[in-house]
Amino acid sequence: MIPNFKAHPWHGISAGEKSPDVVNVFIEIVPSDTIKYEIDKQSGYLMVDRPQQFSNIIPALYGFIPRTYCHDGVKNLAIANGSVDVSAGDLDPLDICVLSSHNILSGGLLMSAIPIGGFKMIDKGEADDKIVAVMVDDHAFGHFRDISELPQAEVRRLKHYFLTYKNLPDEPAKCRIDDVYGAEHAKEVIEASKRDYASKFGG
Repeated sequence: MIPNFKAHPWHGISAGEKSPDVVNVFIEIVPSDTIKYEIDKQSGYLMVDRPQQFSNIIPALYGFIPRTYCHDGVKNLAIANGSVDVSAGDLDPLDICVLSSHNILSGGLLMSAIPIGGFKMIDKGEADDKIVAVMVDDHAFGHFRDISELPQAEVRRLKHYFLTYKNLPDEPAKCRIDDVYGAEHAKEVIEASKRDYASKFGG
């Protein structure tokens, strides 16, 4: 055994024994961050992706589900559900935002979350799904089991962030959301991304 060995957050941790009903999530950024952090895929450390240039503040904890990958399976699922112009998956781990009432101050941590839905986001022709989940046992959000149960203001707030966070002033929108889906489809996306991971990196 290697002393002080740290598992790679993407490859060295499972999606969760109860996945897709309950998933492990590696949190990269939190709502108070003014820097967008992203996992360095080679080392597994958080790295600075870019400073947040505008007023967009992520409204929830944000990260990815370990041992997932968005490739042909995720792309084909998007096409089968009406996004016929999709050419690829985004070749990244599956993104997930986690709703919680708790003030978590920094990323770089693991948590358990329950998927309740998601957004079928298309970014420059790539399937870039955003799973929406709730933190297990959260006092305010932990009882939700489907995105349809959330207040619509919460759903609109999440949609607005994802539709605008890459936009520069006076430039056309770079992405769109084709669908807001519930828990069952979210689980299909998670399973597709797990199969894509196994196909790319092995089981």
